Amino acid sequence: MSTTMLRLAFVCLAFFLVKISQAQNVQIELGPDEIGLNETFTIKVTLSNDKIKSYDQFPEIQGFQKQGISQSSSMNIINGQMSSSNSIIQYYKPIRKGQYSLENFTVLINGESFSSPGKTISVGDPVNNQGFGGNAVDPFADFFGRPAEEPEFVELEDDAFFSVSVDKKEIFAGEGFNLNVAFYMSEQNQAPFQFYEPGRQLDAILKNLKPNNAWEENFNITNIEPEVVDIQGKRWMRFKVYEASFFPFSEGTIEIPRVPWEMIKYRIAKNPTFFGASRQEDFKTFYSSPQTITVKPLPPHPLKNEVSVGVFQLRENISSLEVETGKGFEYNFGINGVGNINAVSPPKRLTGGTNLDTFDPNVRQQINRGYSRVSGIKEFNYYITINEAGNYELDDHFQWIYFDPLRAVYDTLKPQAKIIVTGESKVNQALSGQRLGGIYDKIDSESNQFSNEQYKYYFTTVINVLLLGAVALLAVLIIKKK
Repeated sequence: MSTTMLRLAFVCLAFFLVKISQAQNVQIELGPDEIGLNETFTIKVTLSNDKIKSYDQFPEIQGFQKQGISQSSSMNIINGQMSSSNSIIQYYKPIRKGQYSLENFTVLINGESFSSPGKTISVGDPVNNQGFGGNAVDPFADFFGRPAEEPEFVELEDDAFFSVSVDKKEIFAGEGFNLNVAFYMSEQNQAPFQFYEPGRQLDAILKNLKPNNAWEENFNITNIEPEVVDIQGKRWMRFKVYEASFFPFSEGTIEIPRVPWEMIKYRIAKNPTFFGASRQEDFKTFYSSPQTITVKPLPPHPLKNEVSVGVFQLRENISSLEVETGKGFEYNFGINGVGNINAVSPPKRLTGGTNLDTFDPNVRQQINRGYSRVSGIKEFNYYITINEAGNYELDDHFQWIYFDPLRAVYDTLKPQAKIIVTGESKVNQALSGQRLGGIYDKIDSESNQFSNEQYKYYFTTVINVLLLGAVALLAVLIIKKK
């Protein structure tokens, strides 16, 4: 073994055995501000006096594709003091020309987090790089003593589509329809896809998709999760990005236009290499089909513009079926079903008698959004007192009219509860407890003495004198005019 090799072995042994007392120092170096389309951008992390044992994923950069990672190390001995550095470099290849922003980011090196403020990168036309030092050089080009070959990428046929669908093409005014926005891929699809800024795209297309004259019940999709659906005997992966039910306020036509949706579609390397990229980022725009919904007017009815539209049932609860006069009980009139629960109004109070007293009800509602429909319940809780003994049927006092779009008829929900009231009449007590208002409020403060008739005589005399004076003045004016 030569003297040079012995010295090198000794130095390497010392490097691994000697404990380095210098503090760990990490530097993050970013590539140039401007590069050509055929050059690469780099993020280099250098760790001094320690090994890079673990590291986190480097950030994604819009408009660039990751090309690979390389590592390097160096060691110096100056005046007997040994120092070392280890570096890891992430390479990025630009996809198209333009100006891109590398936002501030953090990387995890050996379990510690280090941050960089990022920068703006301008990608221009391809440049001619001469020699080995240009940015476009593949860092693994001559690893095996041969020049690097630019990989050839091919586009695979995809079996996918973008859809804006509705569950009904014809509805009544006030009836709901479901709007579903989703991306579909068949189980046989081989082309790799990835969502591209779905939030920004969705905000843009919803400005065109949402009907103006309608109430919206948003299903609030926060995560894009795949679900398997069957369409004409074929299995598809559906990725919902938006779903809502709309309830039009009036008749007419709702036009759902054709809208675009852009996806990242990767091109696959035809002859992949060990160090080269296996796929290349590209984009494909899909388009939905337009939809038309006809909104029909409700049939003639006195309450046509007031009733709710949907399929509803009555769910009632009562605290007691036998009560004493003057003692209150609770009655719950619940409207349960499928439709615009928010628009459900209280039941109509009928004038079926004066012996039943109620106050404005407490209202509670629960809305469920799922299975492509809006359902729920709205409850009106009344506190009722009855002041006269007898048998009372609550359907004489409450009813709720609605329109059923499935049967295309108006229907009425009426209570089934019958109340038995016993005890003495409390009608007079109820009247005395009521506030009559107006002049009755002054009874306690005004005098109960008869007014003096003398004042009435003086008042009459003054009025008569004024009338005689007016007649005399009129006569003088007439004579003077003649």
